[in-house]
Amino acid sequence: MSTATLDVSSNDLSKGTEQSLLKRYQQVRSFSEQLSEPLAPEDMVVQTREFVSPTKWHLAHVSWFFETFVLEEFVDKYQPLNQTYKYLFNSYYVQAGERHCRDRRGYISRPTVDEVRSYRAHVDEGMMALLENLDPDQRPDIADVVEIGLHHEQQHQELLLTDIKHVFSVNPLRPAYREVPGKSGVSAPDLDWVRFDEGVVEIGHADDGFCYDNELPRHRHYQHPFALASRLVTNGEYLQFMEDGGYERPELWLSAGWAAVQENDWSEPFYWEPAEAGRWKLYTLGGMRDVDPNEPVCHLTYFEADAFARWAGARLPFEQEWEVAARDYPVQGNFVDDGCLHPTPSLGVQNGDGPLLQLYGDVWEWTRSQYQPYPGYEPLPGAIGEYNGKFMCNQFVLRGGSCATSQSHVRPTYRNFFHPDEAWQFMGLRLAKDLR
Repeated sequence: MSTATLDVSSNDLSKGTEQSLLKRYQQVRSFSEQLSEPLAPEDMVVQTREFVSPTKWHLAHVSWFFETFVLEEFVDKYQPLNQTYKYLFNSYYVQAGERHCRDRRGYISRPTVDEVRSYRAHVDEGMMALLENLDPDQRPDIADVVEIGLHHEQQHQELLLTDIKHVFSVNPLRPAYREVPGKSGVSAPDLDWVRFDEGVVEIGHADDGFCYDNELPRHRHYQHPFALASRLVTNGEYLQFMEDGGYERPELWLSAGWAAVQENDWSEPFYWEPAEAGRWKLYTLGGMRDVDPNEPVCHLTYFEADAFARWAGARLPFEQEWEVAARDYPVQGNFVDDGCLHPTPSLGVQNGDGPLLQLYGDVWEWTRSQYQPYPGYEPLPGAIGEYNGKFMCNQFVLRGGSCATSQSHVRPTYRNFFHPDEAWQFMGLRLAKDLR
């Protein structure tokens, strides 16, 4: 197993850098390959749960996306490498054709990992031939779909890391994906409250940069006064919740959350395990290690985040509150670009000139908002319109990105979403309060 650090120079897609579409395509695709380098072929075929996909499948699926929505659509006489791949590597795009069962992706030993890499090379050859002569101003229809595909691949790079973390965590050997920095010795700064006044605000994407359709249209929203915690909740604070019987007090939980606690026998965050003398350990992409009380708590379900907030005499922020608070801060933080692959304690360094810390990176922050369309929302036409809109039911919004997210993939208006009982992503929380 490799212990080399990530060569983040190949993932340099910072927003301030002007790059051709071809250059960015090459960088995103090569970063996926780099993320898979520490893995043996045996690692890349395992599926431990329905929500986990094999690494091999991720590498193939993002290639299927470019093949289906770009090459087959815009290249005359394009020849797929294997027609069956259209069935094997479609995920949920019903209008794009039949799909292999999600919970059986780990059943597929063939194509082999090497054959999947050959598939990627085949798609890359066609894509680079197309992009080398593409003028995005003349063919914005192609450029727009390629842009979606690049961000789609960045999403799957994050999923690749979180999925392989689950695969390794259930292995009794507890292997490490790669070396992860240990405890920093840094104490978390004191938690302060930052006030925001009431008024009419505008929510949603506004500039000319890329966004998903679920970030549109920009619209007005009346914001009540609120306060937002200056930093993320830490492991140490969550331990206090646990020691105060947090998992044994139904009054702290939503009804569905309490049912999940009892049904699944929850008593600690995902990846935590009890150790000797009342201590706790947790599994990381660098293997097992002691819980650091100063690190942001992560791998929490929405139900756990909501229960902790209620125990703390606070609540989760609404997504509009988070966006209002974050939009004047630069997108800086602990991202996959830093190669840490684990949440780190806040160093008390402000993002810009404001008092809020850790707005971006480290952990996705649960909000109180259900994932719903904005007023006037319209999904994109065709199969690619299934990307976001059809999931606007029974899920909650998260904001800010995580230590497994690419920095260039995040913006203040980005809306991630998951079911309230899911925790295998790097999910944490920041507290909020009403102001009267």
